[in-house]
Amino acid sequence: MTGDDTQDRGAGETFRLLFRPFVAAAFTGRSDQAPAHRPWPPGLRWTRRIGIGRLPLGAVAQVVDLGIAVAILFGSYSVLQTEADQVEPGYSNPSLFFSIALGAAVPLALRQRHPLGAWRIIALVAVFGTSQVQRWMTTPYLPGMAIAALLILYSVAVRCPRHVTIGVGLISVTGTWMLSAETAGGASAVILLPLLAGFVVRQRQTARQELLEREEAAQRELAEQERRHQATEVVLTERQRIARELHDVVAHHMSMIAIQAEAAPYKVTELPAETRQDLSEIRATALDALTELRRILGVLRQEDGAETAPQPSLDRLEELVAGARGAGLSVTVTETGDRRHVPPGYELTIYRIVQEALSNAMRHAPGSTVVVAIDFAAEALRVSVVNEPPPGGRRPQEPPPGGGHGLVGMRERAAMLGGELTAGPTLAGGFEVDATLPTRRR
Repeated sequence: MTGDDTQDRGAGETFRLLFRPFVAAAFTGRSDQAPAHRPWPPGLRWTRRIGIGRLPLGAVAQVVDLGIAVAILFGSYSVLQTEADQVEPGYSNPSLFFSIALGAAVPLALRQRHPLGAWRIIALVAVFGTSQVQRWMTTPYLPGMAIAALLILYSVAVRCPRHVTIGVGLISVTGTWMLSAETAGGASAVILLPLLAGFVVRQRQTARQELLEREEAAQRELAEQERRHQATEVVLTERQRIARELHDVVAHHMSMIAIQAEAAPYKVTELPAETRQDLSEIRATALDALTELRRILGVLRQEDGAETAPQPSLDRLEELVAGARGAGLSVTVTETGDRRHVPPGYELTIYRIVQEALSNAMRHAPGSTVVVAIDFAAEALRVSVVNEPPPGGRRPQEPPPGGGHGLVGMRERAAMLGGELTAGPTLAGGFEVDATLPTRRR
């Protein structure tokens, strides 16, 4: 790239930057949409005592603009008729006077919804109508049109981006110098006042909106962190509970190993001394492992009886189902395969999954029909709990915010045994929990 190309490109960018406000104001710019709910300014909140302040601010502002526009329409028409008759006695042009007055009034009626469009209309009316106004009046501008223009300029500054507001201001000031150079200085100052006031209001509104958005984002982030914290806490709590239950199961097996190793020499009196020594070492190792296990996991135990009581197994499944039936559920249990050699850890996991699924059905679909199916296959155990929608056309109760922790616990239990658990709504409107736990029979 040559130096000339760089200079041409820089000149083009500068040209576009300088003329961008003019083009945006006259052709391409757009104003922001009017807010659906605009709060009443603090200085006007006293109007609630007379009932007006209880109405939407946008509707009240539109009615006020319409009233002012009607006053400008008839007032401007009357002023033009009177001034023309004084300058040229007997002269009357009602259609021209009414057209100029209408051009001054209509933009004001549009400024609430389309402030930039209203400014473009009144700017065109000023360009083509001022020469006629100056023919009969001593002032360079029609008073009603000047009032409407100032109100519209304020709305433009409040509702339009900064570069559009700058373009509107520059074009308006340039127009005053073209239409009346004698009064252009004072008119320019008057034009800048509503633009500056509207710009300050827009900056305050923007800053307030950004602050609200940051607060909402912070609240959402805090809620998300709280949700993650609760989910993590549920997982840790469930893992502690699983660890306590594993402690009971493993401790039982280790105790049985120690007892059998100690009792074996008494069952067979003619054991070699080496074998007796091995059994003694097995017993000692089992007792050491049991002591270490209790030292590591025993801290997870609590002193209340619920945590230190014996852990349930499939032998108590019927008791669990009976309790669910007593709570209003219609529960059917089917078992396939042989459960006699299912390891205790698996029995406990199956029991807890069924327990949590029935609890969910009682909470969210009271009185529904529930089918519990347990398959004791050779390679994997499968548990399925399906509840139908509540009877009588009632809709299932929605879970409370932050709920679903029971599903987290069930998934943790299934994952602990190398299995997986899925849960979700059925096509019929109920809910299904399905778990697969891989295992090999010995």
